[in-house]
Amino acid sequence: ALASFAAEWKALESNFAHPAPEARPWVYWFIIDGNFSRAGITADLEAMHRAGIGGVILMEVEVGLPRGPVRFMSEEWRALFKHAVAEAERLGLQITLNAGPGWTGSGGPWVKPEQSMQHLVASATEISGPTNFSGVLLRPTPRKPYFGNGGLSPEMIKAQEDFYVDVAVLAFPRTTNGAVIADIDEKALYLRHPYSSRPGTKPFLPSPASAGESEVGAIAREHMIDLSAKLLPDGRLNWIAPAGEWTILRLGRTSTGANTRPAPQPGLGLESDKFDPAALDAHFAAYVGSLLRSIGPRPNQRTSGWTMLHIDSWEMGAQNWTGKFREEFKRRRGYDPLNYLPAYTGRIVENAEITERFLWDVRLTAQELVIENHAQHLKDLGHRHGFGLSIEPYDMNPTADLALGAVADVPMCEFWADGD
Repeated sequence: ALASFAAEWKALESNFAHPAPEARPWVYWFIIDGNFSRAGITADLEAMHRAGIGGVILMEVEVGLPRGPVRFMSEEWRALFKHAVAEAERLGLQITLNAGPGWTGSGGPWVKPEQSMQHLVASATEISGPTNFSGVLLRPTPRKPYFGNGGLSPEMIKAQEDFYVDVAVLAFPRTTNGAVIADIDEKALYLRHPYSSRPGTKPFLPSPASAGESEVGAIAREHMIDLSAKLLPDGRLNWIAPAGEWTILRLGRTSTGANTRPAPQPGLGLESDKFDPAALDAHFAAYVGSLLRSIGPRPNQRTSGWTMLHIDSWEMGAQNWTGKFREEFKRRRGYDPLNYLPAYTGRIVENAEITERFLWDVRLTAQELVIENHAQHLKDLGHRHGFGLSIEPYDMNPTADLALGAVADVPMCEFWADGD
């Protein structure tokens, strides 16, 4: 027993003095807005190798320093990235590349508005019946991006703001008591505040409600009328409205405006739709695929060079809609969300309990779509090319942090010194 203990102790001591490659620490390696050169790459990586660093998480960011001469994703940039991969291979270091420019996620100037993260938006028109109504319903206004437009070009902003697709038109008897669901922007995933860095962010969303057959100020589903088929392409609605006071909701999908940040100017663009695997396919081809073509074939089983992809802290906010959200919701939750869509505006459908349950189902569906169609899909795409995936599964993501982190080959988190 003593001999065995002594041998284990010597092995522990030796491994501590001379750590195996998988035990070496890693560092962030930020390219600061085009300040990128062959000599600098070699000098950095050789210094890391001498210090015992095992690998780097690489991303290009813009943090207010003077721009360098190398345009992000240009032919020169891709050649320098190829040099970095070759130097890492020579030195036995690993490179993990962020899934997009900046540190927010997976987007860029190649992402079209229809491929971007989306919200359901609504406008209301009040009428009195009986009447033969004919009028243009106000087109719903896009919400302002959580972090603003982030330096996007006027052309990109116009394209984002012009993107709009009608989803439904619903009419129902006007409610008068003003009852609304509390915290509706969070419960309907218009907002996800950064819990770790925004004072006052709620750790959870209270959902006070009691079971009941009806509620004053609630919309009765049996009185709701689907007018979607009557809406003309120009937004005009023709409807013979019955007697009574009516609210007409025009609902459509728009881009959330979430964009790559803090990305170099040539990498600024919209974030790809996190619910739609086709949107991620297009982003992957434009970004990772372009770099793969530049560096040339590498063995899938590799222990140095470019070995992993990365999703850094989720600072893109939430989304609550996509082109196929209604059918995905029906498939996953077992009922049609159509007559509950006024809940996105805070209105109560049937009663508070049923409305809160619907909004929970919206959030659960969003979580499943993010995990399956974005994180897991990125992992699968990467594995085809020999990449692992690391994920820092917060802040602001529209899922449970641990559920998102569980997808990763390497889950990751960070901690901050107080005041630093």
